Amino acid sequence: MDKLKRVLSGRDAEEPSGLAEVIDATSLGWGTRVKGFIACFAIGCLCSILGSCLLWIPKKGLVLFAVFYTLGNIASIGSTMFLMGPVKQLKRMFEPTRLIATIVMLLCLILTLCSAFWWRKTGLALLFCILQVFAMAWYSISFIPYARDAVKKCVSVCLS
Repeated sequence: MDKLKRVLSGRDAEEPSGLAEVIDATSLGWGTRVKGFIACFAIGCLCSILGSCLLWIPKKGLVLFAVFYTLGNIASIGSTMFLMGPVKQLKRMFEPTRLIATIVMLLCLILTLCSAFWWRKTGLALLFCILQVFAMAWYSISFIPYARDAVKKCVSVCLS
């Protein structure tokens, strides 16, 4: 019966290889994936909120905000890897329909950290944080069918 299941599911009739056993043993169950998603997303939100609270600290507040806000966004993106798996998430991130959104989003994340640590330009860090908001929103709605078209139409109606 097991051989029949393997043949019908597309697996070879032979016994599974060592690699297949490792992949099956390291796959997460759906409940574990959801728990990982919730935990990672909650950490991302916590980092973003903490960054917003640290914004008001004199002298170093803006740099701390930029760092924690960026770490929060990275954790939020990482949380979706629990649901889809890292390979599938990376493939979907770089599909032609969302390639530009992904590149802009990642570039904003990197430039925010560069402006906070290396260039030490707080105004530039704040600008890149604002751009992160728009880049993350545009990236996120790229996963919803026709959402970007609706946003474009809404903005064009509001501007004309």
